Amino acid sequence: MADDNVTTAARKAATPGTADRESATPGTADPAHARIPDTPTRGKVILLNGTSSSGKSSIAQALLDMLDGSWFHMPVDAFHAMRCKGPISDEDLQAEIDRTCKGFHRAVAGMAAGGNNLVVDYPLSRRWRLLDLLDVLVPEDTLLIAVRCPLPELERRERARGDRQLGLAAMQYDQVHSHELHDLDLDSGLLSPEECARRIRDFLPGRLRPTAFERLRQTLRNPI
Repeated sequence: MADDNVTTAARKAATPGTADRESATPGTADPAHARIPDTPTRGKVILLNGTSSSGKSSIAQALLDMLDGSWFHMPVDAFHAMRCKGPISDEDLQAEIDRTCKGFHRAVAGMAAGGNNLVVDYPLSRRWRLLDLLDVLVPEDTLLIAVRCPLPELERRERARGDRQLGLAAMQYDQVHSHELHDLDLDSGLLSPEECARRIRDFLPGRLRPTAFERLRQTLRNPI
């Protein structure tokens, strides 16, 4: 009998999830496992808005090493990279991109609602993107950063990188900052990613209210 008990215990230990499945039996579940965790505070969102090749991702990575507490980098490129590798026709491509971006907005909002701090790397290259984000993000918890860079430098970076569509930055150039209002402006043509990150870090403690998102929501989504 002892040998049988040892064999049974060893089999359970070697089967991942066995204990969880058994404790989930009605009437025997641990009450602590059934309680949805509280969210004592909402997460903050630092939204880096700039064209392709403006340095948003490099700034985001530098920020993660400087900010206190736990922060996530959420780039929209990571969501596009999850897509299957099947072909998409030219006529369907924009709708595919739009669906992905709309889902990305809600993923950002959901992570922040769960209490996670985020550095979001995303170009507001179509006006609807800004309008939708104004609806789904908490405006007082969102810091909008303009990442600017002269067009000749953007085009030089595109050629040097070799992994970006040539001309993409030029197509986005007049769109991403067309709403003008931001909480902080940075010139990544003059400043290194680390210098940009330090300016954002130093700006955070004394950031003013109303935020750019609060003001933009009032003028673009709730006009008097």
